[in-house]
Amino acid sequence: MSELTLTVMRLGFLAVLWLFVIVAVQVIRSDLFGTRVTQRGARREGGRQAARQAVAAAPPHQRQQGGGRQSGGGRQRRGAPTKLVVSEGTLTGTTVALQGQTITLGRAHDSTIVLDDDYASSRHARIYPDRDGQWIVEDLGSTNGTYLDRTRLTTPTPVPLNAPIRIGKTVIELRK
Repeated sequence: MSELTLTVMRLGFLAVLWLFVIVAVQVIRSDLFGTRVTQRGARREGGRQAARQAVAAAPPHQRQQGGGRQSGGGRQRRGAPTKLVVSEGTLTGTTVALQGQTITLGRAHDSTIVLDDDYASSRHARIYPDRDGQWIVEDLGSTNGTYLDRTRLTTPTPVPLNAPIRIGKTVIELRK
């Protein structure tokens, strides 16, 4: 083999080795510093204030949205849940107003409710309204599963009022 070929191979091997080291350091860094508790706490407090404001303003907002979607749905909406409450876990007391939007649950930073739970997946579950005004919970292929009243979910399932939805150590309920 020529000296040039041997030098190019050595440099290529060295570049691949450094690339591996850099990727390994980035993975370790993201595991150690990827989730910042200060941001999550600030987001939670801001989310609580926004949720309180949204709960206060929910009925007019729901009337505006509901009028375009259904004509006879007023009776269903009166008994329908208006908020999602975390009743157990590290986020106990957190409330999110239900305004017809999809709520995502998981460890990912862009989730509506960020769960700081070792048993939660990045994109663990979602809760969304269907056309009839019922709220549906769906497991998004999580490792440890999502439970509704001690039953592991395998398909999207309607959520009754005050029924516990368990994700790891966190319990969430839909309330009026």
